[in-house]
Amino acid sequence: MSKKAIISLDGQNFDLPIIEGSVGPDVIDISKLYAQSGKFTLDPGFTSTASCQSSITYIDGDKGECYYRGYPMDVLAEKSSFLEIVHLLWTGSLPTKAEWYEYSEAIKTHTMVHEQMKTFFNGFRRGSHPMAILTSVVAALSAFYPDSIDVNDLEQRQISARRMIAKVPTLAAMAYKYSIGQPFIYPDNNLDYCENFMQMTFGVPTEKYKVNKVFSKALDKIFILHADHEQNASTSTVRLAASSGVNPFASISAGFTSLWGPLHGGANEAALNMLKEIGDVKNIPEYVKRAKDKNDPFKLMGFGHRVYKNYDPRAKVMQKTCHDVLEELGRKDDKILQVAIELEKIALQDDYFVEKKLYPNIDFYSGITLSAMGFPATMFTPLFAVARTAGWIAHWKEMYLDPQNRIGRPRQLYIGEKPRQFLELKDRD
Repeated sequence: MSKKAIISLDGQNFDLPIIEGSVGPDVIDISKLYAQSGKFTLDPGFTSTASCQSSITYIDGDKGECYYRGYPMDVLAEKSSFLEIVHLLWTGSLPTKAEWYEYSEAIKTHTMVHEQMKTFFNGFRRGSHPMAILTSVVAALSAFYPDSIDVNDLEQRQISARRMIAKVPTLAAMAYKYSIGQPFIYPDNNLDYCENFMQMTFGVPTEKYKVNKVFSKALDKIFILHADHEQNASTSTVRLAASSGVNPFASISAGFTSLWGPLHGGANEAALNMLKEIGDVKNIPEYVKRAKDKNDPFKLMGFGHRVYKNYDPRAKVMQKTCHDVLEELGRKDDKILQVAIELEKIALQDDYFVEKKLYPNIDFYSGITLSAMGFPATMFTPLFAVARTAGWIAHWKEMYLDPQNRIGRPRQLYIGEKPRQFLELKDRD
């Protein structure tokens, strides 16, 4: 016998089906509640509402666990590679040797962007934030690759997906180069995904770029840890935009825009800026005191998480990666890094932080790591976007295979004026 919930409204009972997930809480299906009762539900922030059914990522916030297609994310970060994870997110399985060869080679054939896109960049002011550029140029891909924008064509969806995962790193590196006034560096398909991105970002035409394997491995882990994270703001934005049938490049560009916010993709940049504001280890007690003061607007960025009520599983991997990079650099004497290390110790030991479960999260460690690797804070969110493009595309692909897919149309509780009579201007006092 199937489970059901009963809701009583105005003396009437309405049966609502309960749908079981493979893991985690069941959901009450309210899709027909309005038709049956004439009532909506109100859920600001959609924190208690499932907007879709998905088989991509599962998070258990209480236990501090995250799974990609059933695989623990931390295990994948230690043993796999980003491009393998992309294949996993998109298809549901890790690639076989034959699949890996075909797939990875196909990605390489799409790493270059149309040469005319170089002139597109010239329309932006030098020094523009890379995300300001990226949100525009990703959407503009639809103008350069119109042969793969029919979302109802399975083959075109496949081509556009591969194009995006290959070209977004190139565009991100170009946005950075343009913002600092350096020439663009073309992709080198002899390098792997992360090595290639780093040489496009930090390489110059006058000398051969030497890949630091510790750095490229760290970046690969960062990309894996940021590849997907359930129905967050940007992923939901991509799904909502895509539900209208708009071309895939525009859908992903909408994700870039949502991700840019400081409460989402900009959190690691905010965390690093906080460390710079603290400035010195001797100033930490003052800022910790301020963080505990409810009347002080100061907040410690990079601590705690809306979903995880336990230690962020991504932070555990990122913590080790962070220290690997710092050890490679031998920069333990850097003031900002010293502040971060000391603040980390306090957060893991101080009763206030432990009781409130304000553990260092992935944004705290990734900001330190990326900064140490040479990335400016303005590139943190673009890097996040490069990684999250994998998850956005996975959800976009999944959505078009869902027979229940329909254009998104959230409802509202109207609290404005009731219908009233219009008065001509001459009659208004």
